[in-house]
Amino acid sequence: MNQKALKILEYDKIILQLKQLAQSEPGKKMVEALKPYSDLEAINRKQNETSEALSTVLKYGSLPIRGTHLIGPSLKRLAIGGNLSILELLHIGDVLRVASRLKSYFREGEEMICTLSIAPLFLDIEPLTPLLREIDRCIISDDTIADEASSQLHQIRRSIQNTHTKIRSNLNSIINNNNQKTMLQDPIITIRNDRFCVPVKAEYRSQFKGMIHDQSSTGSTLFIEPMSVVELNNGLTELAHEEQEEISRILAELSALAAVHMEALKINLDVMAELDFIFAKAELALKQNATLPMFNDNKEINLKKARHPLLSDQEVVPIDIYLGKSFNTLVITGPNTGGKTVTLKTLGLFSLMGQAGLHIPAFDGSSLTVFDEIYADIGDEQSIEQSLSTFSSHMVNIVDILKKATIDSLVLFDELGAGTDPTEGAALAMATLENLFARRVLTVATTHYSELKVYALSTEGVENASCEFDVTTLRPTYRLLIGVPGKSNAFAISKRLGLGDDIIEEAKALLQQKEVRFEDLITDLEINKKLAIAEKEKAEKYRKETEILKRRFDLQKEAFEQKKQEMLMEAKKEAYRITEAAKEEADRLIRQINRIADSAQIDTKALEESRSTLRQSMTKMENEMGLPKAKAKGTKAKDIAIGDTVFVAPFNGNGAVLSLPNSKGEIQVQMGIMKSNVSLKDVTVLQEESHHPKEARKKASSKSVTTKAYNISTEIDLRGEMTIDALQVLDKYLDDAYLSKLPMVTIIHGKGTGALRSAIHKHLRKVKYVDSFRIGAYGEGESGVTIVEFK
Repeated sequence: MNQKALKILEYDKIILQLKQLAQSEPGKKMVEALKPYSDLEAINRKQNETSEALSTVLKYGSLPIRGTHLIGPSLKRLAIGGNLSILELLHIGDVLRVASRLKSYFREGEEMICTLSIAPLFLDIEPLTPLLREIDRCIISDDTIADEASSQLHQIRRSIQNTHTKIRSNLNSIINNNNQKTMLQDPIITIRNDRFCVPVKAEYRSQFKGMIHDQSSTGSTLFIEPMSVVELNNGLTELAHEEQEEISRILAELSALAAVHMEALKINLDVMAELDFIFAKAELALKQNATLPMFNDNKEINLKKARHPLLSDQEVVPIDIYLGKSFNTLVITGPNTGGKTVTLKTLGLFSLMGQAGLHIPAFDGSSLTVFDEIYADIGDEQSIEQSLSTFSSHMVNIVDILKKATIDSLVLFDELGAGTDPTEGAALAMATLENLFARRVLTVATTHYSELKVYALSTEGVENASCEFDVTTLRPTYRLLIGVPGKSNAFAISKRLGLGDDIIEEAKALLQQKEVRFEDLITDLEINKKLAIAEKEKAEKYRKETEILKRRFDLQKEAFEQKKQEMLMEAKKEAYRITEAAKEEADRLIRQINRIADSAQIDTKALEESRSTLRQSMTKMENEMGLPKAKAKGTKAKDIAIGDTVFVAPFNGNGAVLSLPNSKGEIQVQMGIMKSNVSLKDVTVLQEESHHPKEARKKASSKSVTTKAYNISTEIDLRGEMTIDALQVLDKYLDDAYLSKLPMVTIIHGKGTGALRSAIHKHLRKVKYVDSFRIGAYGEGESGVTIVEFK
């Protein structure tokens, strides 16, 4: 982009705002170098980075990057084997502290940040904690090395402190000595040339033994180092030299340690600068309430509710600007100070900001296109009197623009053709626009010339626009009306400023009739446009109300579905409770039946009573659960034989026929270990896959319980099963084992974490027919199995 357009459109002021939001010196350097991109892929990538950073800031707060220094020169010194100063090492420490904070920031938002394209930047950061810890241990401030930096330094400083104590003690004895006190100008200890001295009166020079280091401006006072402390001062000087040598050695060691991590430090610095730069763009978008612009390569612009970013929220009026779809040249007319120039600058500045990867302060869905160059001839002079030199300078710019503009350029003209004879100026302006229009260059121009309004009305692909002016208040509204040519309203403004009515009426009379008709046409168009906008706003209001109603309906529907799911869940829980109660009742009756069957004399009447009780209980549970009842088709006496398999409706299960019908029309059926008399009308003969003789079927039926007992295993392996699945399998297995009269079974669950074992033990405590259970003994599987004994 040419520097002139950047300056005219005030792009530098946006960069200044962005620079103030960058928190580090490297980040500020990157901001200063930011220029608009001309590659669509690069623009979309930079815009995406800004969007991601904005999302991160909104969720996790600002990036904690303040404190990063420009350590590039220090790294160059390390690269050639040089040693760093205390301040340079402190700056490296500050960079590493920032690196640590950035890592913590990343860990806090890792779940979201890892999905973003900026995640690799965070992953590339290395806090280098050992190096930071060593710098913090050795350096206290920008001019002080800690005593604990080395044992040698600690010892030297203790010696310095002891020597200081001895010198002060010696000098205190001198200034407090009555004989020598009279020789002193003041009883104080001072330092001259890094040596401890006392102020001696000049007349006692020969009587006071010592070395003169300085004298007062009048010569009346000599600063003498007493002979008794000369050696101590010499020793102090030597110790100070040793201290500096030890400090230099410590700094050399720290520099060598930093040099080992020089590449990581360079990567850290580059990454931090990049992150600071990206997040500064996000902070600017947040400050400006800006949105992501959509870029296209169709040479189309559509800005919705655009607000110039350099105007305050109280001053700026959002405007809609679109260009490039049905027309590529826009002619804006209207009164001075009506907002024409601001419209031009808004369009140009938004294009620059968008191509630089910055969000724009406009409504969601605004779109921009990519320009190789933006040319602007915009002057701030608002006077109606313009000198020839001003016109000449504008023409120089226009000539240069016409030479360089291409189909990939955006051209902005402010007051095109002004500053010369109106007729000639209008002709030049029209010819300039026609030239650019023929070359399909997107162009926006402001003007007061009626000839250009007519040109826009009569030329397809060229459109009029105006900055609205309220004739009632005689003030501009700053709204842009595309499709409606504007009026300069010179008469209305002049009247408001105090010009006499007689002069205004005479001026109106001088206008040609066709010009009056044209102005009236413009007025009608403006009125119709306002009516259309009002209707549009009303329709928009209705649309928003409809959206609100739809959202409410959706929320109510969602709440209804949620309530429905909750009710279904409660119903399932109630069904489960009823089923569990039925199971417990069935278990109790089965145990009672088994006890009767195991007795020496089988009490048929007692069995039948238990059967009837079980049947009544199951019927009651079915009624409570609202389950559909199974019905039998009924069977005739001639169609049934001993050994047939029948469906028994009262028990909702299958059984084997043990006897032919008696006088009451009842047959005896065996279901598992239970025998029962049932009516022929309650059974249905089932078709068998194989056709065995009835005698064989009778034999097989009578031995069904015994066969099941032979087939069921005495152990079950539940290893690798989910807990809920394992408990369902176990429950079925325990029922079968108990009905098969197995005295004891083994449950293999493995050792593992013990979660499955605990769940199995908890379940066993609820099983009514389990007498006891225990962990397996040595040789049985120990804690990997559980032994269960039935009642």
